[in-house]
Amino acid sequence: MRFPKSLRLLSGVAIVAVLAGVAFLTRDRWVTMFSSPELESHAADSAPPIEEPKVLKLSPQARKNLGLVAKPARPQTYWRTIQVPGEIVDRPGQSDRGVTSPAVGVVSEVHAFPGDTVRPGDRLFTIRLFSEYLQSTQKQLFVSTREAQIAQEQLARLTPLADQGGITKTKIIDLENELRRQEAVIQAHRQDLLTRGLNPQQVDRVADGTFVSTVEVVAPPRVKEREKLVSIRQASFQQGKGDDEGFAFEVQELNAELGQQVQAGQLLITLANHSSLYLEGHAFKREAPYLERAAQNSWKISVEFAEDEPENWPKLEQAFEIRYLSNSIDEQSRTFDFFIPLANQSRTYEKSGETFVVWRFRPGQRIRLHVPVEELTDVLVLPSAAIVREGPEAYVFQQNGDLFNRIPVQVLQEDRLNIVVANDGSVTPGLYLAQSAAASLNRVLKAQAASGMRADVHVHADGTVHASH
Repeated sequence: MRFPKSLRLLSGVAIVAVLAGVAFLTRDRWVTMFSSPELESHAADSAPPIEEPKVLKLSPQARKNLGLVAKPARPQTYWRTIQVPGEIVDRPGQSDRGVTSPAVGVVSEVHAFPGDTVRPGDRLFTIRLFSEYLQSTQKQLFVSTREAQIAQEQLARLTPLADQGGITKTKIIDLENELRRQEAVIQAHRQDLLTRGLNPQQVDRVADGTFVSTVEVVAPPRVKEREKLVSIRQASFQQGKGDDEGFAFEVQELNAELGQQVQAGQLLITLANHSSLYLEGHAFKREAPYLERAAQNSWKISVEFAEDEPENWPKLEQAFEIRYLSNSIDEQSRTFDFFIPLANQSRTYEKSGETFVVWRFRPGQRIRLHVPVEELTDVLVLPSAAIVREGPEAYVFQQNGDLFNRIPVQVLQEDRLNIVVANDGSVTPGLYLAQSAAASLNRVLKAQAASGMRADVHVHADGTVHASH
């Protein structure tokens, strides 16, 4: 028996409706059977983002471990500078002194050796003379001295006779002229011998007939500086006298050996005194306008000395100013030099009965010069470790008890040591800012934020949560 077509269609619709109702009522069971683990993981990953952390909490022990120091923010004036490398160099004509042989001879004795300390006038060499010119000059001095004595004796004997009319006045005039000529010759020979290294006592002996066969080469006097430098404590020697008291040379290099024949003007020894040096900076041509303004306005230059131990020396109380700029450019480095006077410091020590000098600054020592170029007023100056950067953002940390608030700031200028922050209201003057370990504080802040508990809230015993107060 067949059912009508309309009845069969109605039965199918009823069955589909029943199945749909059953599926809807049991959806909690069969949806989990067909769900994908990847979809669940993606849903978990798409959780709401964590709020940007701004406050962290540190215990007193943690602050000590970080060596954290906080100081109040004070607006001040800051000079923007450029850094120029350089080195310490000798001051030409003052630091090093070469001593030459006064005449031709042979080095018979050496009295000073490298490392020794000598004062002006101390013996350096004894030279046995071979110079025919020097021997001839001594002879002429002796002869002229004798002839002057003879003329003086004749003048004394004949003057009374001329006064009585026994001889003519012409004879007396001739003797007086001869005496003046001989005195002029004597004076010339004496000066010649003095310039050859003989002392006045030796010249007097030559005039008396005792010729000099050896000459002593001594340390020269100090060169008087044209400009007044900062007064420093020099090495003191008990034998010092006059203007050279406390001044000494150090034997830097021995240029002649015992028994060596030397010529007049030949370099025998190099002496050094590093009390007056130069700071030599090496700048590029584009930096010349900055340096010129600093020199013209006598702006103070800040200096960093490499390999220096200031705790072992007296405080360096000296204002460093550019003295002059070089007008030539080095062909290889394409830099030009500028020079700043430096007054050195020294101390002495005794060993085996000899005195030795130790200088604080030495030629060849590296330096870094900070040349001021612009004055910034009403700014906050912090150490470089007080700032942490995240992309274009820069942050400082303000301390409030155990809490540290991260505050965004605008950086105006920074160098290796300091960072200049704009006083635009982001940091309230007078509040305490961390002076170091900003990078470590930022890492701790992110770690505390990742833990899910804000550092600026606390939980009471009743279970309620409140903001820190």
